[in-house]
Amino acid sequence: MPGGRLQDVVDDLAERIGRSVAVNDPRVHILCASRHFGDEDRVRVRAVLQRDAGSAAAGHILAQGVDRWTAPGVIPPRADLGMRARLCAPIRWRHHLLGLLVVIDPDGSLPPSSIDAVTAATHTLAPLMYQDFAAGDTERTAREGALRQLLNPSATVRETGRDALVRAGWLPSSRYATVTVATVAGDPPADRGGAVEVALRTGLERVAADRTWRTEFCLNGPHGVLLTFSDRPLPDEPLRARASALLEQARSVLAGTAECVAGIGETTDGGAEAAWMAYEQATGAARAAGARPGGDGIVHWEQLGALAPLSLLPPDRLTPALLPAPLRTLLAQDPSGRLTETLTAYLDHGGSAPRTAHALHLHRTSLYYRLQRITELTGLDLADGDNRLTLHLGLRLHALMG
Repeated sequence: MPGGRLQDVVDDLAERIGRSVAVNDPRVHILCASRHFGDEDRVRVRAVLQRDAGSAAAGHILAQGVDRWTAPGVIPPRADLGMRARLCAPIRWRHHLLGLLVVIDPDGSLPPSSIDAVTAATHTLAPLMYQDFAAGDTERTAREGALRQLLNPSATVRETGRDALVRAGWLPSSRYATVTVATVAGDPPADRGGAVEVALRTGLERVAADRTWRTEFCLNGPHGVLLTFSDRPLPDEPLRARASALLEQARSVLAGTAECVAGIGETTDGGAEAAWMAYEQATGAARAAGARPGGDGIVHWEQLGALAPLSLLPPDRLTPALLPAPLRTLLAQDPSGRLTETLTAYLDHGGSAPRTAHALHLHRTSLYYRLQRITELTGLDLADGDNRLTLHLGLRLHALMG
């Protein structure tokens, strides 16, 4: 970026209006800032010293919908963050959001002439920032496109992506690889698609900054994808810690408007060549995480057991039509869920009545009564292995549907 010219515009604007001014990128990472005018707050000081305002502050700014603004607007204060109100003006070039011009304005006292000066400054800054944006965006687009190809189920597509990564020097030669997928559970909140992308990128970038392992990342549709490479097998605990850090950053940016979850695939012995399998697994594990309320929102593929292959079913195919008719009948006649819970426990414990009764804290007589009722409603003999498999598979699918 032509930093000198950018800084000159920022300094000139600050002197003209007598306020602290900063330019941030679309993810609210500070690019340059003016001197202070006695109006600085805790967020501003942190941003200048650490080049990062913090994910909570970034989330608060993004929550105002600044990615869709076409004119200056007000960012309300956040006392808990030590953050005063700000005037924020988007910097755009041909509809591309290049950055945010931010002016501290705690009491809303900026006169119209100063606001006009802020708007004029965005027009001056846009062409200065676009050249670097275009260059960086071209490389990022090529890199992420090749990574997405590397994760494709088609061997032909994967080979194309691998060749592109090798030519550019982006493909590590590590023996082991795995994939972590982060995504928003359920449907993304209305009109927040831009913020969701920013949240996922913020988390991916933060984790990738840790150089303990070679890391690549990309966005693939609604998924933030983290590829981790190593010359040694990848332990589960550090992988979960990286997934947790990714989610922490993304959730902070989303500020409670959506819930992020993550799935971790198996560590593949084959490096980048086999990473596509870990990606498929991580996607399924993330889907399972989204269907499980509570917990830390992280599921490892190896934890899923029999649910693992079911988690790879396309989301639009996960409908009640997949459930066996006897199970649908049971669900319809069991509004309290007590019989369904009993059947699940019974099948999970291999049809052992003593273990099921102990797990449910039930008297054996009460358990037998419930099992008899389940048999009557489903019309299936629970002593039959095929019937048990049918019901158990249906219950797994039902759990995956959330």
